[in-house]
Amino acid sequence: MNSNSNLFRSIDEYISSFPSNVQEKLKAIRSAIHAEAPQAEERISYQMPTYFLNGNLVHFAAQKHHIGFYPTPSAIQKFRGELSPYKYSKGAVQFPLDQPLPLNLISRMVAFRVQENLPKRASKK
Repeated sequence: MNSNSNLFRSIDEYISSFPSNVQEKLKAIRSAIHAEAPQAEERISYQMPTYFLNGNLVHFAAQKHHIGFYPTPSAIQKFRGELSPYKYSKGAVQFPLDQPLPLNLISRMVAFRVQENLPKRASKK
């Protein structure tokens, strides 16, 4: 796995720092986010891939045994019933590396977050 001393400048750089099996999962999450939020800006924040659309949208990060997905507490609350197979907390869910990613669930969580953040743009005008 990558060392925390790395300072990533891009999501490509972040993803390429992991073994190929983990890269595949990270790329799949990235694609799911792009599909639901094509207008979101990619950033590295807190040394993890971050998507920004009228505020923070979602983050994700690879760990030793799982991928952490951080869709904010509101999305965790909204999808809590579907998250029961996974370890989750107020603002994060862990998807084990040895299991298939629930890409449909991830996509729906991102879409929910996009809808939450859209009013933020309207209120700034």
